[in-house]
Amino acid sequence: QPKWVVSRSLKSVGPNATLVADDMEAVIRGLKAQLAGEIEVGGPELARSLADLGLIDEYLLYFHPVVLGRGKPFFAGPRTRLRLVSSDRIGEDAIRLTYVPA
Repeated sequence: QPKWVVSRSLKSVGPNATLVADDMEAVIRGLKAQLAGEIEVGGPELARSLADLGLIDEYLLYFHPVVLGRGKPFFAGPRTRLRLVSSDRIGEDAIRLTYVPA
């Protein structure tokens, strides 16, 4: 699978990957126009930046009952209003919630 890595600090990325260091908004808008299917985003800071630009169409949140002591909140700062559109049980221990921006 091809990958696009958004980073301000990296100078290069591994094979089958493209570094996005400048004009992330234009690159992501171009990918959304060119590619069919889902574009997965990892990390709360990148997701927040994309949400602020109106580039997130859908959030798939997976909940598995694990208690963690710390970490970065996925929805830090002013939270985007979301509307729940579906929920699916995944196995015995997890659930997937699908939200879209309201």
